[in-house]
Amino acid sequence: MRICNFKDVSMVNSMTAFARAQTELDGLSVTWEIRSVNHRFLETQFRLPDQVRSLEHKLRETLRKHLSRGKIDCALRLEQQAGENTLALNRPLLLQILAVLEQIRRDAPELGPPSAMDLLRWPGIIGNSSSLEDAGLTEAISDLFEEALSELLAHRQREGTQLAATIHERLDAINTTVAEVKAVIHSVGHQIQTKLTERVKELQAQVDESRLEQEIALLAQRADIAEELDRLSIHVEEARTNLRGPGPHGRRLDFLTQELNREANTLGAKSILAETSQKAVDLKVAIEQIREQVQNVE
Repeated sequence: MRICNFKDVSMVNSMTAFARAQTELDGLSVTWEIRSVNHRFLETQFRLPDQVRSLEHKLRETLRKHLSRGKIDCALRLEQQAGENTLALNRPLLLQILAVLEQIRRDAPELGPPSAMDLLRWPGIIGNSSSLEDAGLTEAISDLFEEALSELLAHRQREGTQLAATIHERLDAINTTVAEVKAVIHSVGHQIQTKLTERVKELQAQVDESRLEQEIALLAQRADIAEELDRLSIHVEEARTNLRGPGPHGRRLDFLTQELNREANTLGAKSILAETSQKAVDLKVAIEQIREQVQNVE
């Protein structure tokens, strides 16, 4: 079975998904379950019956071809169908276990012998490990895994599309806030001058006009947030470019979120107007919402 290619260059994928595939093969119920959650790197874990443990390397490589980030848990269940008289004792394994138990009995005679049920619970004791190979079930199990993986990739794609839309909405909100701040900062110098002049009058102090102008200019320079606003716009456009470009996207978006937050903090620290201070808070809220979404982006 060929896995569908979900690595489109403009596609954002989530790291959170679940997939399940099941079939019946010669009286055997075969079920694959694959779970994916967010993770900084790609981490894979397989839980396989001993009879098919040899497939793990091949399946792990298949995962790495299609996924770049996330914690992936893959579990395979093999169950005999009711009414099927297919139970078989793995006699070579049983003889090995008995030989080991005999050695233990000689070294530690005080230990009691295991019961027949204890032996039957030993992994692989029921069912001949070669029967899977003989029946060609290993290939079918691999095909079923690829079917489950295709479903997982499709799930990650659907959720990733929704994440991208949410991030775009928050980026729009940042641009809107930046535009609103730009509309009021042209009056900062005038407001500084008004406040200082009123303060001087309240104190009934004599102040040199040239000195007052210098102080106004200095305060206006310190309160200038045009550079921060420009960088916010640049980071927003870079984030949009990243979302449109080839993946993976998550790490780059995480870095840009940190840069956006840094500029918003600086803007808030330099703001001397209540209105721009509130806008800085609005920016930080939107950026935090982006950061939460980015944590799930591959």
